[in-house]
Amino acid sequence: MTSKKNIYDWLNEYSLYHKNSTNKLIHWICIPFIVLSLFGLLSIINFDIQLNNTSYSINLMYIFILIALIFYIRLSITITIGMLLISLLTVYAVNSLSFIGDKRLFQVYILLFTTSWIVQFIGHKIEGEKPAFVKDLKFLLIGPAWLLSFIYLKLKIKL
Repeated sequence: MTSKKNIYDWLNEYSLYHKNSTNKLIHWICIPFIVLSLFGLLSIINFDIQLNNTSYSINLMYIFILIALIFYIRLSITITIGMLLISLLTVYAVNSLSFIGDKRLFQVYILLFTTSWIVQFIGHKIEGEKPAFVKDLKFLLIGPAWLLSFIYLKLKIKL
């Protein structure tokens, strides 16, 4: 029987793919841009839900945040709280950019998303390691938590 990974297992394994200082710096820059652009792209995809003769409009960004928070809460309450705060700040940023218009924002988000991923892959080329998500897609959610764990370490916040 295999045991489930805890937050320390995930972060330690993620760290194995990120030892090179240049690659780490690239991740500090690109992961926030990837999160922003992903949230932005998902915010553009809206649909309506009918409940009790009332129509509610929702977008995929909020569904993604909920799924991610469910993943995090199984690992760490403090990481979940931090990721919720980061998500709220990112939602605020996305909503603040809405004046630009969906078509232009779509272009900006696609450019930011693809550029950030290209730079991340360059970082992994420098590192000499494949990205961790190649092994397990859950590492796509661990990346932001990994950065947050360094902030928590500086602030002496337990995971």
